[in-house]
Amino acid sequence: MFKRVLVANRGEIALRIIRACKELNIETVAVYSEADADSLHAKMADTAICIGPAPSNKSYLHIPTIISAAEIGNVEAIHPGYGFLAENAHFAEICESCNIKFIGPTPQQINLMGNKSQAKETVKKAGVPTIPGSAGLVDSSEKAVKIARKMGYPVIIKASAGGGGRGMRIANNDISLANAFMAAKSEAESAFGNSDVYIEKFIENPRHIEIQILSDKYKNTVHLYERDCTVQRRHQKLIEESPSPVISEKTRQKMGEAAIKVAKSVNYENAGTIEFLYDKHGDFYFMEMNTRIQVEHTITEMVTGIDLIKEQFKIASGEKLAFSQNDIKISGHTIECRINAENPEKNFMPSPGKVTGYYSPGGKGVRVDSHVYCGYVIPQYYDSMIAKLITWGKNREEAIDIMRRALDEFKVEGIDTNIHFQKEIITDDSFRSGNYATNFIEELLKNRE
Repeated sequence: MFKRVLVANRGEIALRIIRACKELNIETVAVYSEADADSLHAKMADTAICIGPAPSNKSYLHIPTIISAAEIGNVEAIHPGYGFLAENAHFAEICESCNIKFIGPTPQQINLMGNKSQAKETVKKAGVPTIPGSAGLVDSSEKAVKIARKMGYPVIIKASAGGGGRGMRIANNDISLANAFMAAKSEAESAFGNSDVYIEKFIENPRHIEIQILSDKYKNTVHLYERDCTVQRRHQKLIEESPSPVISEKTRQKMGEAAIKVAKSVNYENAGTIEFLYDKHGDFYFMEMNTRIQVEHTITEMVTGIDLIKEQFKIASGEKLAFSQNDIKISGHTIECRINAENPEKNFMPSPGKVTGYYSPGGKGVRVDSHVYCGYVIPQYYDSMIAKLITWGKNREEAIDIMRRALDEFKVEGIDTNIHFQKEIITDDSFRSGNYATNFIEELLKNRE
């Protein structure tokens, strides 16, 4: 096992990784921007190194500075968390060339699965169902129209290097497709430095289901069942739960087997997530693979009892998985609400600023992953998520009831948050019944008007 590790991230995920390291007796080196000088991850690590000004491109995305910090800190490995450099193959290559272990898959695996068009062709060959779409990238709106007419509308244009809903546009006819095509390319170039796009048949009102996998260097691969991430706003997840309220045991098994096929098709190593769309007919289609730990990894931990961050370290240090597929069981039901510093009444406008009061909920079945404390100043430069509230119950109804109670207890003063909006979601009849799709939030907001 590693003796000293650098955590190349911030906020709650950096704190989560540091806690896992402490339990594994690994020393930690935190990096922080000038805006994060008072952040908990910088305070809780054994060593903390400032890596530059607040903007991400001058700190958390600045590879030379992070590598310099790793060399100064004399670390053996770097954990990238999620976001920032977590799926950056170039960063993984540089770590490798500096004899620093990247806690994650190889640069080749990141490249292969990070290119969504290429990933789709790879999993097709492995026998995993994919959404009908273009054979590779589409380089002109004229070609896009021809493909769409052949497939039938509606279609969705997607950035090949995309994520988080950026570089995605839906089109219902030739004219809207031509406009959407150029808009998607422009947004993809701006967000990812890569304007490549491809086209897929748009699956209307699906569920978003993802499967967590772990795979070691000895080709042992397991899945840890599904997470239902259907509650989203503008392709950004708001609530996740496990198990899914709509997946049958038979489908659960099929999706798990499909996820393992995807991982094995690229000889994957470490933790990863295979994302699927699940339609109203009960069919599912591969969407993409995330070659990193996910924000919502917590709910998988709650129902399986497996610490995914610790497993990442064990796999990266060369250990074999200590369990087989038959050892992994789902126990109870768990839900995660993402608590964001934003105002749902003002079109979800971000709300940075000083937290003047903070009370975190507790009690049986409650877990809170957060880097916030009373007096902490939330910077304007980063993602608005400030906490993950997770509840566990013996069944879905109990997990929801505990979540309702925990949201009532959660107090954050001095800034706006989406706590009340999350409570509105989980008390909604459609959510409680499990009868909803990815357009759920749009419908909920429409009904409020």
